[in-house]
Amino acid sequence: MNIFISGSLAYDRIMDFPGHFADHILPNKIHMLNVCFNINGLVEKFGGTAGNIAYTLALLGEKPSIVATAGEDFDRYESWLERNGLPRKWIKRIPGVFTAGAYITTDLDDNQITAFNPGAMAFEADLPALDDGALPALVHIGPGNKNDMQGLAERCRRARVPFVFDPGQSLNIWTGEEIARAVRGALCFISNEYELSHFLKMTGWRVEELRRQVSMVVTTRGPEGSVLHLEGEDTFVPAVTPEQVVDPTGAGDAYRAGFLKGLALGRDALVCCQMGSVAASFAVERHGTQEHFFRLQDFRRRYEAHFGPLDGLLSEAATL
Repeated sequence: MNIFISGSLAYDRIMDFPGHFADHILPNKIHMLNVCFNINGLVEKFGGTAGNIAYTLALLGEKPSIVATAGEDFDRYESWLERNGLPRKWIKRIPGVFTAGAYITTDLDDNQITAFNPGAMAFEADLPALDDGALPALVHIGPGNKNDMQGLAERCRRARVPFVFDPGQSLNIWTGEEIARAVRGALCFISNEYELSHFLKMTGWRVEELRRQVSMVVTTRGPEGSVLHLEGEDTFVPAVTPEQVVDPTGAGDAYRAGFLKGLALGRDALVCCQMGSVAASFAVERHGTQEHFFRLQDFRRRYEAHFGPLDGLLSEAATL
């Protein structure tokens, strides 16, 4: 099966401030803010929703195609994708600009100040046709360039290719009418609780209207698990307990990878969500969004410890 993951590719530049932001920001001077935080150092990680999802899918035996743009500084990231066996055919290099970058400073209270440079993400990617009929396809449309998200959704509808719509942090770039049109016909709308509430407010829809427009709705709740809304019923899916919680960043993207792997294997929606929960548990055990690692037998063992037998994962994955 051809799996296409659209969204962002970014460098995450993470900095730690050995103090408290509140000690350096004067509330009565917030209108003329001018502060400097001396950090302990900077760590660069590979990130972006498309890259994160594709990485965990690679651990699950898939070779999804990333549909995104990257800048002239992408060589290090491209080498990482190559080492993980991920195709780069649909990654468009934009000369003269940088790859998207998030600059994240965290204080001792875990408060964060983030600056995001969209860089190459401001340019449209080259979108796959999807209608060549070569192989069955599955598309995940994640937060990235709005024109790419709209265009890929329309191509999926025309070619009758199932797609998952994941607005994430892109909600602020849409109008309600635009995003309502983009999600129609999706196999799944996936988001966290805040994003779902924001989406419903933007569109003026009730959740019942969203359920009429898409086949299923999945809402993640972090350590509280997730909820599958399907055929008029809500099913709670518990979070899987990790060995240790080190960094929750990237757990949502890992969940999506596990969910997509289940869809690729033809599993029912509940099993797909359970697989998402298992994948997320590995991600929170490491700092960064592409730092975790597991083997298929590790994944299956953890799944079966929480949810029961998962027949066929190893044998089927080897043939896809």
